Amino acid sequence: MVHPLILQLESLARPVAARLGYQLVQMVFHTNQYPPVLRVDIRPLDPDQETSHADCETMSQALEVELDRVDLIPGHYVLEVSSPGITNLLTSDRDFVVFKGFAVQVTVDPPYKGKTVWSGHLLGRDEENVALSLKGRRVQLPRASVQRVVLSEAETE
Repeated sequence: MVHPLILQLESLARPVAARLGYQLVQMVFHTNQYPPVLRVDIRPLDPDQETSHADCETMSQALEVELDRVDLIPGHYVLEVSSPGITNLLTSDRDFVVFKGFAVQVTVDPPYKGKTVWSGHLLGRDEENVALSLKGRRVQLPRASVQRVVLSEAETE
């Protein structure tokens, strides 16, 4: 479940990241720890660059100033800024471009045409659909029902 503050925190952090040349990949607020941890994953806008320790430090310092200014989070918390690393989960528009043609597994809810899990090769994503190739046949899954898209090691065609 997404913490209720995440939308406000993301709207605060995205412009900070963009100004510094980063993409905000993900933000999670772990309130089950003491003190709570606000984890922010970034990557450079330039797809040829990797996220460095200096990038994380720069973003952390800039974001800390903004978080202190607006004072959205009550009490003490820890701010962690890091790289998303290599993950099988596709979330950003960039991921859907970079991994076009790769084997993926898509989980949908509610089921689409009676199925909750679809496996195929990624063709892309737009505002309405996630498109897959299933043995050469194009399938468009409604984006609103897509819960997860993960890279799959299994060959689907």
